[in-house]
Amino acid sequence: MAKAVCVNGLKRPAGGGEGAGGRLAARKRRRKADGGGPEEKSSRLSAALFGEDCEISCDQLYELLKYAALGKCHNATQPSWCRIYQQSHLAGVVVVVLHEMSQLHFYKFYLQFKHLRKVFQHRFTLTPSTNFLASLYGGANLKPENTAQGLTSAGSECVPKSSDLECDPIIRKYGEKKRGLTSYTLTLEEQKKNDYPIKGSPGCKGYIYTECDQQRTDSSPLFGLDCEMCLTAKGSEVTRVSLVDAQGQCLLNELVKPEGVIVNYRTRFSGITKKMLCPVKTRLPDIQTRLKKMLPHDAVLVGHSLNSDLQALKMIHPSVIDTSLLFARNEGRRFKLKFLAKAVLGREIQCEQMLGHDPAEDARAALELAQYFIEQGPAKVAELNLEMLLTTEKLAEVSQNKAALQPQGCRVQKKLNKPPHLAKPCFLDCLQVTGQRPLLLGRQELESSGLCQSNLSISNKEILQRALEDVPLSTFSIVQFSLDPEYVASHLLAGLCEKVRSKLTDMLTIYVGPFEEGFCLKSVKKEFGRCGPIQSLTVVTETYQPHVCIQYEVLEAAQLAVESLNGAEVAGSCIKVQRPVTAAMLDSDVLIKELELDVENEGVIYVAGLKKSLTETDLKEEFSQLKDLETLFLPKDLQSGKHRNCCFLKFQKSQSAVDALEVIHGWTVKGSKLRSRNALASGHLWKWIWQMNRSDGKQGGNILHERMKQLSDLEQDLTKKVKKLDHHIKKLYRSLQNNTLCVVLFPGVNSMDGSQSGLGLMAIKDDGGRSAC
Repeated sequence: MAKAVCVNGLKRPAGGGEGAGGRLAARKRRRKADGGGPEEKSSRLSAALFGEDCEISCDQLYELLKYAALGKCHNATQPSWCRIYQQSHLAGVVVVVLHEMSQLHFYKFYLQFKHLRKVFQHRFTLTPSTNFLASLYGGANLKPENTAQGLTSAGSECVPKSSDLECDPIIRKYGEKKRGLTSYTLTLEEQKKNDYPIKGSPGCKGYIYTECDQQRTDSSPLFGLDCEMCLTAKGSEVTRVSLVDAQGQCLLNELVKPEGVIVNYRTRFSGITKKMLCPVKTRLPDIQTRLKKMLPHDAVLVGHSLNSDLQALKMIHPSVIDTSLLFARNEGRRFKLKFLAKAVLGREIQCEQMLGHDPAEDARAALELAQYFIEQGPAKVAELNLEMLLTTEKLAEVSQNKAALQPQGCRVQKKLNKPPHLAKPCFLDCLQVTGQRPLLLGRQELESSGLCQSNLSISNKEILQRALEDVPLSTFSIVQFSLDPEYVASHLLAGLCEKVRSKLTDMLTIYVGPFEEGFCLKSVKKEFGRCGPIQSLTVVTETYQPHVCIQYEVLEAAQLAVESLNGAEVAGSCIKVQRPVTAAMLDSDVLIKELELDVENEGVIYVAGLKKSLTETDLKEEFSQLKDLETLFLPKDLQSGKHRNCCFLKFQKSQSAVDALEVIHGWTVKGSKLRSRNALASGHLWKWIWQMNRSDGKQGGNILHERMKQLSDLEQDLTKKVKKLDHHIKKLYRSLQNNTLCVVLFPGVNSMDGSQSGLGLMAIKDDGGRSAC
């Protein structure tokens, strides 16, 4: 991996002078000598991030960053989801990572992120990753690398050809395509075959069932489990249990007093000694109760030969991933966890220097192996050629043992063939090939193993100061800003999510009335339905005269109703249209105005009143006469797939959108009168609002109330911290050279308390400090 020098806890690019920094400095001196004028050509960014095509994976993001930094001349290809024009004229690439923040944080503090929403036009929903920094570098793509001495001819080519992959047991079992985690959980038949405890089985009488019966989805939480056993008069009994969550945090690491008298502590493997167990009072039923409480109802347990652990725990769990079976081998053989950790994760576990195995380390390794398999897919795993690596490692061990047995004076003084160094051909390596040195600044540091280490003593202000000095001298920089852990604690996520969901619901809701007794509800629904898709409509009878509560599916529909129907005559009554009045809604007018002015919504308008029978082709034909029309997005119900009665039109020029608004309002298409206004949530935000509007808090009432209270206590300080973050990014962005690609990433959250998608914002800085699109 390319190295970066660490200065005061902050990583700086190694080398200088004639390296990447020297070339940049020389370029700046030449431009200054020429009168400071701009270069002949400017880079430009184009991305089709509109409507439903707004979700980007870490692999796709890596694809963009690699091309931006390396270009075609280094075999990097244009990303499939966006284009960089004049890539060779880019002055550099700067990635700003807001650690442990998500799309939820951006929209909760939308008004505070003033700079981000005014500058970064291109935005996308980012699929959350288990190890975000490693995936950003492409570090999760592990392939063996030959040593200087090389391998024997049989092992000189560690990565198999695509034709060989078809015979790989992993490909035969799972195919080549990536799948969600539910594709890798063991079926009931597989569990029976591999001696897993099964509910109702005669051999499992007295076993405790975890009662995790909720249907699993591909976003269900993963937990790593591992146990250590000692031999007692009753047989093999559990003496230590570890449970880790999807982030690798240890939730449980407990010693257990066995029922039987211990015959053999198996210290070499278990790490358990008589002295350790002497004061322990915890018994197996205590552990069973704790595990049962800790696991959510859709939990998926991950372990290596997990059947042994569950048998020892005398527990039954319906959904498991067994890494000893996941990384399939021929003839039913299995790889050891120690080997897989080294070959796949690049990590040494179960080291000989340690006294026995560490169950937390083993649980974490198994969990990360499963996460790697899910994220990378079977084809990438098969490319590692694990069988060849294992054979090579064994041959090297034999050679070393033979050499050790030779008399001291007779040993051949030459370098032995070594097993391949299991390195990561990551993005940093690609930069090193070109002589560039990456700049890494932040609290989170990436080790060679791909793990992130934290240094909380560094402040965001210190990171910013270093960035202002060093980013202009580097062609590729990653700058991480972090909120204090108390503000991004995973247990507060539910409270934050509920606050945002509640406010979105209020903004999508209007109250209409008063009406006369016996008014025609159908007429009200028809009139207000012309503003956009209605999710629910109910009559309010608590008032002196009847009112109607209408909840829309899109923000534009609710705002259009307020603007166009307030004071109108509907169902025989002159009505008032208003939004709910709550403390959270006091700034709703400001929020609507800022959404309209958001750079992402430039040149985009919302059109409602369409007949649901109209297709995208029909609409393109109807709107073909509009000048500079670039894209049309016809939203669908994400469950039924049916079209809604509205659409978004995106124009190449903002003025063309303004002109179209005047033309469209009042148009009649296939007998339907159209209504239109400026867009508020046309891109990735549309889908996110739809999902949030249909989500219910998973937490119990008391728990959710407590977490919302905790969040409220922190909210004032948190708002100030977010404002400072936005200001830091603004200062950094202003310091960048023109033609610099800047990508701001909210990585997303994936924890046992919930999962939230990330958010990406990107722009190429131009002379005006705005983005070149």
